[in-house]
Amino acid sequence: MSLSPKQIVNELDKYIIGQDKAKRAVAIALRNRYRRSRLSEADREEITPKNIIMKGPTGVGKTEIARRLAKLVKAPFIKVEATKYTEVGYVGRDVESMIRDLVECSIRLVKEEKMKEVSVKAEGVAEKKIVAILSEMKKGERGELSKEVFDARLLEELRAGKYNDTQIEIEVIDAPKSMEIVPGGAEINIGSIFGDMLPKKKKRRKMSVRQAMQQIVGEESEKLIDDDSVTSEALARAEEQGIIFIDEIDKIAGKANQGADVSREGVQRDILPIVEGCTVMTKYGPVKTDFILFIAAGAFHISKVEDLIPELQGRFPINVELESLTKEDFVKILTQPRNAITTQYGKLLGVDNIDLKFTDDAIEEIAQISADMNATSEDIGARRLHTVMEYLLEDISFNAGGDYPTVSVTIDKKYVDEHLDTMIKNRDLKKYVL
Repeated sequence: MSLSPKQIVNELDKYIIGQDKAKRAVAIALRNRYRRSRLSEADREEITPKNIIMKGPTGVGKTEIARRLAKLVKAPFIKVEATKYTEVGYVGRDVESMIRDLVECSIRLVKEEKMKEVSVKAEGVAEKKIVAILSEMKKGERGELSKEVFDARLLEELRAGKYNDTQIEIEVIDAPKSMEIVPGGAEINIGSIFGDMLPKKKKRRKMSVRQAMQQIVGEESEKLIDDDSVTSEALARAEEQGIIFIDEIDKIAGKANQGADVSREGVQRDILPIVEGCTVMTKYGPVKTDFILFIAAGAFHISKVEDLIPELQGRFPINVELESLTKEDFVKILTQPRNAITTQYGKLLGVDNIDLKFTDDAIEEIAQISADMNATSEDIGARRLHTVMEYLLEDISFNAGGDYPTVSVTIDKKYVDEHLDTMIKNRDLKKYVL
């Protein structure tokens, strides 16, 4: 997808409020990938991605920007925490595991795409198998109808969803479970050690027709997909389009005015070759990390970006600071995005026949309370809205449920003040705490 940087920012605006600097930085980084792909192979080898460090408090959209960016172009994406990794020689996850995780993500992405391509063919096979089972179960109902006519009628009824909840017995492949050899390390499948030398075990299971369709379509799709082409395409996509989001990067930086912790600096030095460009062995083959885009993020409350080792700083040339959210931002978050919190709660309570509405003054008050709480206690960004909304709608959520007619509930400023009374009092008291 060859979106221009402006188009990328417009797409991100549908889900994330504010943070224009960060959006521009990632949009340019993404467009540069497309520009690089249009160059000759010799030129492509010389151009590497310009990695990004995002600095800002929690809950302001760092992870969401990276995640939505990857989703936009269907790129393999993983989020890792820098604090999970340990220096070589210590027990814990080694930094190369982030590349192995990215490859697994890429394999899953490509496999899903290939399965969609063969789904029509696989569904045809699944329908035939299920109709044969249903025909045998209902042969007493056939009467004078020929088997072909009876089966055609069953197929129509099956497609109409008449038998979705009917229980049938089918034969499924008994896949051996993977075993984790080292905690947090690679998994090994005992059955796969011998490859295709041994016949696949099968077992009979009872399930609904809906579940049986999914099971058979999955198995048939697997047979129609060429695993080698999936692997080669997934490795290429991980190398050329992969995005790794390293969160909590500030936690492995040396604290200001203190000696750098040896193990923290060790983790930074271990991450360095991965970001610089090296080859990592995975169970699917070697993967070059030279052209993977790395986006690092951290709050940097205690430490600064400058506390990272100089070599690592040099590998993250783009530095973007994200702003704390204001009351105006909260108002927009509550109303504008496609997945706005008020819309989410409306849909959830709509299941229990509650038509939930929010007045403009209620939205303003919720935003003000959230902004004040972030200012007087820990700043947790947009996540504060979840806390406030849960308290606000606790009574409605608890009392909803049952076969009642649709009830219209309007949340106004008065309702907000009454139900968040304790929260408001605590907020006002904190102004006077020294």
